[in-house]
Amino acid sequence: MFEFGQTVIRRRHERIPDPYNSDRTVAGTSWVEVEIHGAWVASSSSVSTQSATRNQILTMKSLFCPPDSDVHEGDQIVADGEVYIVEAVPSADVNPFTGWRPFREVPLKNDKG
Repeated sequence: MFEFGQTVIRRRHERIPDPYNSDRTVAGTSWVEVEIHGAWVASSSSVSTQSATRNQILTMKSLFCPPDSDVHEGDQIVADGEVYIVEAVPSADVNPFTGWRPFREVPLKNDKG
């Protein structure tokens, strides 16, 4: 755990029964929120893209969280009043000799504009 880590919120759409196929579920309209304790959101990069019709800033960050955190691609992470989208989730590595598992680095993005 990071001694001075923060608590972030993971948002995911609730799963509801598919009205057309009872064997599966689909994303609903409500959010399910879960707190992830001892995490850390760090800056990675920011890029400003401008065109004649659009001015956009794309901010890339990384979420460092415990290896067993329930985070999936497409989830939202709320930290420091900002909402980030999870782009991908790498596997939680395990040291084959000791069983030690490092914190997971999860790439995030935030589009503004």
